[in-house]
Amino acid sequence: MTLWNGSFPFYPGTNACFPFDTTGAVIVSVFLSMLATFIIILPGIRGRGRLFWFLRVVMGLFVGAVVLTIQFTRDWETGWVTANTSYKSFSRALVNADIGLHIGLAGVNVTLVGNPVNQVNETINYNEHFAWSFDADYDHSYGEGLEKGLPSPILYVAEKFTTQSPCGVHRQYRISGHYASLTLWMAFCTWLISILLFSMPILLYGGYMLLLTATLMLFSLLFFFTARNTPKCPIQFGPASLKTEYGGSFWLTLATGLLCLLLGLGVIILNSVQPEKLKLVFNLDEGKGEEKVRDKSYLPAEPSSFVQDVLMVPVGELCEVTATQL
Repeated sequence: MTLWNGSFPFYPGTNACFPFDTTGAVIVSVFLSMLATFIIILPGIRGRGRLFWFLRVVMGLFVGAVVLTIQFTRDWETGWVTANTSYKSFSRALVNADIGLHIGLAGVNVTLVGNPVNQVNETINYNEHFAWSFDADYDHSYGEGLEKGLPSPILYVAEKFTTQSPCGVHRQYRISGHYASLTLWMAFCTWLISILLFSMPILLYGGYMLLLTATLMLFSLLFFFTARNTPKCPIQFGPASLKTEYGGSFWLTLATGLLCLLLGLGVIILNSVQPEKLKLVFNLDEGKGEEKVRDKSYLPAEPSSFVQDVLMVPVGELCEVTATQL
């Protein structure tokens, strides 16, 4: 638990961390490096298949990056409120601050930013994370915050999600987050399988796997939707109320799931209605043409009336043969 700029007005001695999610940055960097590699080899692809190949690479990397990144984002549900509130326990000093609540699949983030940042001889700029994943104890993290003396608004918001809170939302959010995360990991696996099937190429089954990826992503939204619509205690700061709405990760997951749904249905429909156009998109016409040329390179020679066997000779070696009857 740290401040954004690394200073601690109440408890010194803790190491500061980065104010952004380094896991997401690493994932995005890896996929961007892969995209740059594919762009470098793009000039080596000839003909009109270059554009289709580039679009397939971009779409595939985009879906994979989204499915993997949203596992670690903390803005599935988010809300902000500006209010005059107490800053320290056992103090009557009031500060004007922006208080934010950001709910992810693995926990909640509570932010506190002063307006202005420097008030009551303090730097008010906090971003605290309280995890409820399988290897984390939310109540223990909240207890550590109490011992360290976190600002009162952060503790007040975090208390709403404890197991002992009368709001009773901890269990719903925790279980929904776990099931949503599980379905997203399954979606990542089916995405990998679809990439392998498209590269083999087995187009029809690749379309089925892409359709399954979309279904799993939409199911993850359904799991999170069940927790979002559970009754929650009001989070009041005087007359102001902190209300949350669906965040960027939720809408990005929805858009990517619908994109996979359309792409999967498109592959399946084209494979049934116009398979030639589908093969054109996946650059399969050239291989088919080579097979036709290979099949026509050998022709059966016309046998004589006395020869029953069919001879197979190359076209270039055909010549006139005079048969003499014995």
